[in-house]
Amino acid sequence: MDMKQPFEKLVEGHGATVLRVCRAVVGPADAEDVWQETFLAALRAYPDLPADANTEAWLVTIAHRKSLDAVRAGRRRPSPVAQPPEDHSPHGIPGAERPGDGIWASVAQLPDKQRRVIAYRFLADLPFNDIAEIVGGSPAAARRAASDGIRSLRAAFAAAHTEGESA
Repeated sequence: MDMKQPFEKLVEGHGATVLRVCRAVVGPADAEDVWQETFLAALRAYPDLPADANTEAWLVTIAHRKSLDAVRAGRRRPSPVAQPPEDHSPHGIPGAERPGDGIWASVAQLPDKQRRVIAYRFLADLPFNDIAEIVGGSPAAARRAASDGIRSLRAAFAAAHTEGESA
């Protein structure tokens, strides 16, 4: 008889992966809130999860859905401010890269599906079959989205590197 591991072990084992996925989809400002919502929803559904289920893919699916909910909710919220907010690191680490610099800014410029597929593949290390279930479509379409995204990132970095040498 297969016994499921305690829920706390799921949080310990997959919490970092889920947080990376949340950061990639909603950004660092809302990632922790979405992470908490993901694990609250998972805790409610965990008793009904089969013991042999792929828990990482299950958690990433929940994170994906909660992230999309957060993005939709953010679009409905007004955002005008009297003063622009102070400049924060995209990683939450003071002194780290600023928005507009480095790989995270380039990833943020990718089309939504490419950004999400790259996050699920390279941050969560999910197979393309699981990614296709999460984002909708076929594994071949997920592979193509990842390939196109990586090609765009390489081109952006090649252009930045060429600019850096000529400056």
